[in-house]
Amino acid sequence: MDSNTVQFEKSACRVGDKYPCVWSSPEGGKEIDIGKQIFCNRSLNMRNIVAVGFDMDYTLAQYKSETFESLAYEGTVKKLVNDLGYPIELLEWSFDWTYMVRGLVLDKKRGNILKMDRHKYVKVAYHGFKELSKENKVSTYGSTLIRDAFDEPEYALIDTLFSLAEAYLFAQLVDFKDANPGKISADYSRMYKDVRAAVDLCHRDGTLKKMVANDPKRYINEDNSILPMLKMLRDSGRATFLVTNSLWDYTNIVMNFLCGPGALDDDSTSSFDWLQYFDVVITGSAKPSFFHDENRANLFEVVPESGMLLNTDNGTPLPQVDSSLRLPLKSLDKGCRVFQGGSVGHLHKLLSIESSSQVLYVGDHIYGDILRSKKVLGWRTMLVVPELEKEVELLWTLKDTRKQLQQLRNERDHIEDEIHHLKWSLKFDGGNDIDEDKKLAELYKLQVTQQEHMRLSHQQAQRECHQKFHKVWGQLMKTGYQNSRFAHQVERFACLYTSQVTNLSLYSPDNIFIEAESLIFDYQHQSYPRQEDPK
Repeated sequence: MDSNTVQFEKSACRVGDKYPCVWSSPEGGKEIDIGKQIFCNRSLNMRNIVAVGFDMDYTLAQYKSETFESLAYEGTVKKLVNDLGYPIELLEWSFDWTYMVRGLVLDKKRGNILKMDRHKYVKVAYHGFKELSKENKVSTYGSTLIRDAFDEPEYALIDTLFSLAEAYLFAQLVDFKDANPGKISADYSRMYKDVRAAVDLCHRDGTLKKMVANDPKRYINEDNSILPMLKMLRDSGRATFLVTNSLWDYTNIVMNFLCGPGALDDDSTSSFDWLQYFDVVITGSAKPSFFHDENRANLFEVVPESGMLLNTDNGTPLPQVDSSLRLPLKSLDKGCRVFQGGSVGHLHKLLSIESSSQVLYVGDHIYGDILRSKKVLGWRTMLVVPELEKEVELLWTLKDTRKQLQQLRNERDHIEDEIHHLKWSLKFDGGNDIDEDKKLAELYKLQVTQQEHMRLSHQQAQRECHQKFHKVWGQLMKTGYQNSRFAHQVERFACLYTSQVTNLSLYSPDNIFIEAESLIFDYQHQSYPRQEDPK
């Protein structure tokens, strides 16, 4: 990518300002900062989209890692000690929310944490917090006759931001168990199972959500671009919907914080104002099973004021999803209907969706949101990857360093090729003793003075570049020169991907996102703002 295709300049249109700029505003349509751009794997013409849907947690609501993840970690540790009998020393532990990254795989049996490339070759491996040697890594994961699938139940996939705290706690437990024989009787697999049980206990008793509900500002990032984005989409004629696994009481608290009175200096005091920006809200959706219409879960209508479910307290049959439930595509003045449960078939009928390809769904969970909705339904998808913003900005900053790395790689390959050629010549080509002595001297020089020096120089430069992204795991989307496992999943299942959901507001509602020809994530998948000729 050259300077003519992407302008890494700070424009006047900044997300997060008091009065944020969107494409439809007088200041809109400007160059978009690289960290705010939308990247494309499969071309998508927004004119074909009639409904845009959103997940809530980690999509519309971006939680603060330093507070929310720490809260989840502390709650899980307390459950392990108080409910599952783990040593009291655990209560003294602390959480480094910057250590783990998405895309890792936990080896439950061995207590290892792995990062692998798209072909499932393990590139980085730690036992707890101790890095495995190359020999240990190869003997454990590279010498089997049949390739390991690295899937459940033997492995756990760290694919959501919410999983980072439990992965960090698992690594701490592994080190503690190794250093204190007998203090934890459970094996590594059982320890992971107990961590998951403790996390579930935190959810079941409402520990986390009560804390967030009491002080949303402490745990959720404010984003004043959400309302302008929703309004622009609805003004363009699209229906908007929310599908979340959270129940109504918590959903209303979070969405009211993000979109309620005060979000845009609104004088209204109603706690349900945010509903006017949606046509349908479905809570307690139980994704990913929601995307399987054959499940046909019961659909209840929620009374927003009371949170009560209609037709459940007196045995009255549930209403059928038919024409009487359908909503017009533009219903700002008619009020949003709120539901609990149901399945995707209900949603399609409520919004009069004729084809799954007319729906764009935005979520953060590669499996729960993106894979299922794409693979099962054929919805168009956009994955929110908050880590992307800093990563692409750093990639741009390090463009010269990356060129130097490639040059070192080329020089290293050239020297090794010369060595192989000389060895071949000495073995198979005839010649006199003088020629052979010259070749042996040249071979010695290449092997002793150049090959090792170039190898070490290249490895050191590569490690330094690697650590600029993350001190342990490196670049999110790469492992060495290969796409990472996480990048491969993004490439397969996300039509679009971006750092924040509100980046959608920086593009025209009728934008055509164009798939580039090159491989993922060297900027070539970038989508440029473009509209069809009105003629």
